[in-house]
Amino acid sequence: MVRKSPRRAAPASAVSSASVQTVKRSRKRRLSTAALVLEVEEPSDESEGEGKEGKKAAATAGKSKQRKKPVATKDDEPPAQWAEVYRRIEEMRAKEDAPVDTMGCERAGDTAAVPEVFRFQTLVALMLSSQTKDEITHDAIGRLNEGLPGGLTPQAVVDAEPSHINELIRRVGFHNRKTGYLQKAAAIILDEYGGDIPPTVETLVKLPGVGMKMAMLAMQCAWFINSGIGVDVHVHRIANRLGWVNKTKNPEATRIELEAWLPKDKWGPINPLLVGFGQTVCRPVGPHCDRCTASDLCPSAFKSARKKQRR
Repeated sequence: MVRKSPRRAAPASAVSSASVQTVKRSRKRRLSTAALVLEVEEPSDESEGEGKEGKKAAATAGKSKQRKKPVATKDDEPPAQWAEVYRRIEEMRAKEDAPVDTMGCERAGDTAAVPEVFRFQTLVALMLSSQTKDEITHDAIGRLNEGLPGGLTPQAVVDAEPSHINELIRRVGFHNRKTGYLQKAAAIILDEYGGDIPPTVETLVKLPGVGMKMAMLAMQCAWFINSGIGVDVHVHRIANRLGWVNKTKNPEATRIELEAWLPKDKWGPINPLLVGFGQTVCRPVGPHCDRCTASDLCPSAFKSARKKQRR
């Protein structure tokens, strides 16, 4: 069945094969105006690459009527009382350490190493971190530094046998796949960037195994440049629970909406702030709403407990 054009309605029987092709081309043009929507479904850091969801998003991005608000715009107003909630979370985080505070990716690089090696080690930690706890990522970086001749450098990664790297990172999620990513990325870094990591978000995401979250955090933690918000599963979950975004379906959509209203000076600190908060209080399962001093301002507070009571 051919969908009727909203401007020129015509009986289905009168539509020729040529007009079908015209409709298809017009759909493609409409998709191009929804570039931000398509960006949301690019390969993510959590999914380890492009899958069926990216293709599905491309096929449905033009159906704007089904989505009240696909992405945030620069005109979006900040959520009510967000600053007070942010302040209370800062207070809670100051009273309790989280794994990210001592073993986060920004602490993985050897600060005594030359800058390009430090940056490479930071990027490697980010590449290993998806689907992996901070403690395991931190341990893997230590094993790579000790197990590779000369430590964790691009040249050492390229020269190593894949089986050796795989063994050193065996506790990391998707370690087989990440071994290949590390060696391919290290080769590109040596061949195209003189042994240093790419200096922009656009060039970082071209490396195998590097998604938008990793690129944003690499810019912040390795280059010390604030290019955008690094949104992982913790930031994505908590931003939705607090109502700071419009029920986004993935971290990239969350990033776009947060950047539309969050002051730029918060783009860097919000990641470790909410990651640590998610590790200690606002956990994925069984969040400690009773310990959260912002629960009176949270639309999702005690929601899981209420669901259990209804059952």
